[in-house]
Amino acid sequence: MSTPKNMIGPILVINPNSSESVTEGLREAVAGMQFPGGPVIECITIRQGPPGVVTQRHVDEASLRTADLIESRSDASAYVLACYSQPGLDLARSITTKPVYGIQDAGVLSALALADLFGVIAVAEGSIPRHLRNLRRLGVDGRLSGEVALEGSISVAESGHGEESYSALLKAGTKLRQMGAGAVVLGCAGMSGHRRRLEKELGIRVIDPTQAAVAMALGAVLT
Repeated sequence: MSTPKNMIGPILVINPNSSESVTEGLREAVAGMQFPGGPVIECITIRQGPPGVVTQRHVDEASLRTADLIESRSDASAYVLACYSQPGLDLARSITTKPVYGIQDAGVLSALALADLFGVIAVAEGSIPRHLRNLRRLGVDGRLSGEVALEGSISVAESGHGEESYSALLKAGTKLRQMGAGAVVLGCAGMSGHRRRLEKELGIRVIDPTQAAVAMALGAVLT
């Protein structure tokens, strides 16, 4: 695709898993960030991806598919990797000069601007060591109050819908607040549907990292 020189290309929000319901949740989360004259915010599913990016193998496989998509969409003005594990972030930045945002980085940096300590809600316990490695890379692990996984067998696609997942999110968020978190980052793009309700009940800021990354992308392409 090509974009006329006088127009800003779309901000491409990439869901590296195959769940269209997660992508639809992303569309709903960023719908209020669209405005007349601004760039289109386009959310795309990588249909060949896993149902959820949970294991390191999922991350590595999704990295190559994400890079292939970015290479095919040079019309975009910026890219958002809408998965908390940020598959292919460094690879993507090596193949394009456009801004590429990972939602973990964006969510955490937004939390640090709002609170002294932040917490993270993860979908699965096995994802936490991978998330912590990235926090050490950012140099911000000293401001993490903790990361808590959802109890039960809640999938990525289910994490933002229904009372069972909301109850699990509320329990995790309450624990993080008790651990001293002044802001909570949702550690999965699929959780966005519960953000407003959770924030109201917890009484502290709850950050949807995809919204945070898109806000950063808008700032980059509009200035």
